[in-house]
Amino acid sequence: MPASNDIVRARLFLMRATEPPTQSVGAYTAVHGPVEAAERIRAGCAPPAVLAEVAQPEPDLRDDLAALEAGHARLLTPEDDDWPNAAAHDLAASGTGAPLGLWVHGDPQLGVLTAGPVAVVGSLAASPYGEYVAAELGRGIADRDIAVVNGAGFGIEAHALRGALSTSGRGRCLVVLACGIDVEYPADHGPLLREIADSGGVLVTEYPLGTKPRRTRAYARQRLVAALSEAMVIVEAGRRSPALAVARAASRLGRRVYAVPGPVTSATSGGTNELLRTGMATAVTCADEVTATRGLR
Repeated sequence: MPASNDIVRARLFLMRATEPPTQSVGAYTAVHGPVEAAERIRAGCAPPAVLAEVAQPEPDLRDDLAALEAGHARLLTPEDDDWPNAAAHDLAASGTGAPLGLWVHGDPQLGVLTAGPVAVVGSLAASPYGEYVAAELGRGIADRDIAVVNGAGFGIEAHALRGALSTSGRGRCLVVLACGIDVEYPADHGPLLREIADSGGVLVTEYPLGTKPRRTRAYARQRLVAALSEAMVIVEAGRRSPALAVARAASRLGRRVYAVPGPVTSATSGGTNELLRTGMATAVTCADEVTATRGLR
């Protein structure tokens, strides 16, 4: 059942007023409900920890409401039937903050795509080996009618998505953005993002319309990529790659973490080989090895 207009307006206010992740505001909203929580925050009578997370106490909601009215995007809220409850619960329980809402563009049935998807992430500066493996994994996962999840970054992520799009089923892609749903980032991936949205895939973000990407938002986005996934595959990652932070987030949330072994001479496989050496990840070489566990096959 869709959320009422009052709830939608309250959720829009909360999402505009805060910068994710918002653990205190999220917990407060879960207890009091979005409408009452928004009213108390506006009145300045919420607890100090909650008010400390409010960056814009009087945000302008006109663009958001106009976009919803025009059907340019959908706002998915915890009150909706296809809200990803398990992912949100795990984020709240881990102390990393569940989203207050999600802007969605593409297939409106987000629940369909969040049933057992696999994240495929890795180095932005991927090697030809990594690009090939990522594309094959994306294709193989999508062939099994399982969604491929990542942030549509350069290198590994883009090749995994293009591999998924090349399958006969197409559209088995879920992209989590670190910006507004109306902002194409990376800019060079505008055609890729449009193809995903137009062919049955989904773009989601917890950031309001017009929000520009930042490094801190990219890091905050990692927890959502991990939470929305059943399992995660790191194809290539250097020892300081942001992809390793996604792997750690997935591990904390109880997700299965896999890594593709790489040459010991390759800097772009230094991080993945270290994940395997320390036991944080299990070695995989193909989609069959990823999807054969926990009913993903």
